[in-house]
Amino acid sequence: MSNSERRNSQKLGKGRAPFSTIHFANFLSPILQEAYEYIASYVGNCVGHPTILGVGQSPQEFSAGQVDVGFICGLTYIHMTNWSDCPVELLAAPVLCGERYQRKPIYFSDVVVHRDSPYTSLGDLRGCVWAYNEYTSHSGYNLVYYSLLERGETLPFFGKTIETGSHLDSLRMVIDEQADVTAVDSHMLDVVLQTDAEAARQLRVIDTLGSSTVPPVVVAKSVDAELKRQIQEALVTLHYDNHAVSQLHKGSIERFVPITNEHYQDIRDMFLRVQTAELSFR
Repeated sequence: MSNSERRNSQKLGKGRAPFSTIHFANFLSPILQEAYEYIASYVGNCVGHPTILGVGQSPQEFSAGQVDVGFICGLTYIHMTNWSDCPVELLAAPVLCGERYQRKPIYFSDVVVHRDSPYTSLGDLRGCVWAYNEYTSHSGYNLVYYSLLERGETLPFFGKTIETGSHLDSLRMVIDEQADVTAVDSHMLDVVLQTDAEAARQLRVIDTLGSSTVPPVVVAKSVDAELKRQIQEALVTLHYDNHAVSQLHKGSIERFVPITNEHYQDIRDMFLRVQTAELSFR
């Protein structure tokens, strides 16, 4: 091994070989996969490592060394910080395209019905059929119940709830009129409405919940500190590259900014209030 190779090996640490593959994973909507693939590749070129983007299955993949960098739900991040040994730390968060995001790392939950639905606001929906992606989702579940509580509604509120497994499946149930309503990540919905004209014709947003701090990009704590710094720098300077900007915009992302644990206190507080309310009516 040459002196320069030995220095690189020592810098990467944790037994990671020089120029080993960085494993990215998308734990969010598959409709964002193309944008995340570009981002992963761009970061890899900046830091001198090949990258691969997979579909995240479980946050335990960070602990197992199967995922180095992940695009995850803010509520998932909150849950992971409560583990006895949290395996991740924050890298950055996207600022989304559109005036309503105010050039800040925030997003919303859009309440969506079929275009022919009689409903006009969240308050109209008591007793209806609600489709949601999963219980561990902030935009799809937690923020909905928090917003109901904030508006003085009592729980349980919906007549029937259906866990679909994904925001896209929830939207499909509304389009097919198998459910009256769903609430979805506004970032994901922005991309759907931009890329799927038929879905855009079939859907109508009747309410918007939030804002909340946007889903972050996290990195496994096992990744070498210098490599973490390089990945973060690549993310937060990506928007200085004109070609990269055009690719980001396809995923409705303007840029990435640094983010801290304190930014996610809003989601922590909402989750605790919902959890307390749910325990009271079970």
